[in-house]
Amino acid sequence: MKEVPIEKALTYIEPGPVVLVTTSDGRKNNVMTISWTMAIDFDQHIVLTTGEWNYSFGTMMRTRECVICIPPAQMIDKVIRIGTVSGVDTDKFSLFHLKALPAQTVQAPLLDGCIACLECKVTDYIERYGFVVLKVMRVVENRDCTDQRMIHARGDGTFTADGETFNCRKLMADKLPPGL
Repeated sequence: MKEVPIEKALTYIEPGPVVLVTTSDGRKNNVMTISWTMAIDFDQHIVLTTGEWNYSFGTMMRTRECVICIPPAQMIDKVIRIGTVSGVDTDKFSLFHLKALPAQTVQAPLLDGCIACLECKVTDYIERYGFVVLKVMRVVENRDCTDQRMIHARGDGTFTADGETFNCRKLMADKLPPGL
């Protein structure tokens, strides 16, 4: 065993799949990429980490809802690119050719082509850590999606899907924490 910089800790513990989170303010749909998600109980509560630094956060807090979409590994480049631009000045649905589908329990859209989508209501926000606690209200899965591999961030610009690694460090260069 060899000691490595403490910054590498998150590369061993990074949780859940990379997800696309959709929101709608009633006029505009938006989507953001989030890699920090996890289940917290067996009553369909999940947590994602975000905050005021993400444009979608404001809409999510005002509407108290979102959709968590699980993209297949074949969407890796699009998923990364979605996370590198802001919805403040970009229509990500148009730019990335995303097809919005209607949800039933929330105003935010489902994303066509994803493995599954979870319609969620915001139940709590723990500001100190940027934890948004969500209650899953409805789940739909895409049985036509032939690539069922989920993307997992390693925290250093690389990703895995069923053991395959995608090096997207160049795409994420300005988003990586110092020391990685």
